[in-house]
Amino acid sequence: MPPKSPPPPPGLLVVDKPPGMTSHDVVARVRRIMGTRKVGHAGTLDPMATGVLVLGIERATKLLGHLALDRKTYLATLSLGSATTTDDAEGEVLSTADTGAVTDEEIAAGIAALTGEIEQVPSAVSAVKVSGKRAYARVRAGEEVALPPRKVTVYRFDLLATRREADRIELDAVVECSSGTYVRALARDLGAALGVGGHLAALRRTTVGPFTLATARTLEQLEEKPELTHDLSEAVAKAFPRYDVDAATAKAVRYGQQVRASGIEGTYGVFGPDGRVLALAVDAGGVARSVVVLEPA
Repeated sequence: MPPKSPPPPPGLLVVDKPPGMTSHDVVARVRRIMGTRKVGHAGTLDPMATGVLVLGIERATKLLGHLALDRKTYLATLSLGSATTTDDAEGEVLSTADTGAVTDEEIAAGIAALTGEIEQVPSAVSAVKVSGKRAYARVRAGEEVALPPRKVTVYRFDLLATRREADRIELDAVVECSSGTYVRALARDLGAALGVGGHLAALRRTTVGPFTLATARTLEQLEEKPELTHDLSEAVAKAFPRYDVDAATAKAVRYGQQVRASGIEGTYGVFGPDGRVLALAVDAGGVARSVVVLEPA
């Protein structure tokens, strides 16, 4: 019987997700490539979407729920002239309308109205939970789903190009938004405001928090060279404020003990004198309290 391969080191992978795969499909493929079951992802991408998907490997899966991935950037193609059941190109067409009378000025005004802090109703076919069950699962089971609006922030909604076709208008745009914003809902709402219907034709995510396409690798590249994008210490240093401590404090942190507060707001990384990350922590009541110990004693 051949010896069992050692597990890979902990860290993050920034994957350039291909079209047609769910985020869970990517996790399953990476589990095989990296030779471990301990793989998780942060920030789901729809099957039709491509681009940045952040995966945690081994102990780095503990980081995923704490990563400040509150800003995301997308390159999107919006199609005006038809509405669909899913608000994207994969759904069934609900309605069509002539777009000939829609002016550039009306499009610009519609985009402006969807920029800033807005109330957005998530797409019915979304991962939002309704009474403990995903909305998309309820829709596929034949249920009518009406989701309440919620506040989201669209920091940028910049029009890059307009193409007027016989049966539609296609808009290429850059959208930078808060976590929880649905770009396909922006397409739906823009089309509705213009009276012609709209849906998302294509979507590519270019950034998730501090992680960008510049460091993302395809699954094929990973197959050829299965290595981390960022080891555990690099990942924490990239995504969180840094608190460096001395050897005695580092030992206490490894044992999960409270140490002197850092004075840093929010979650931060605690690093030992050797530069290795020890834990994620928060200040509370004058002490630093470990949220996750990453290098236990």
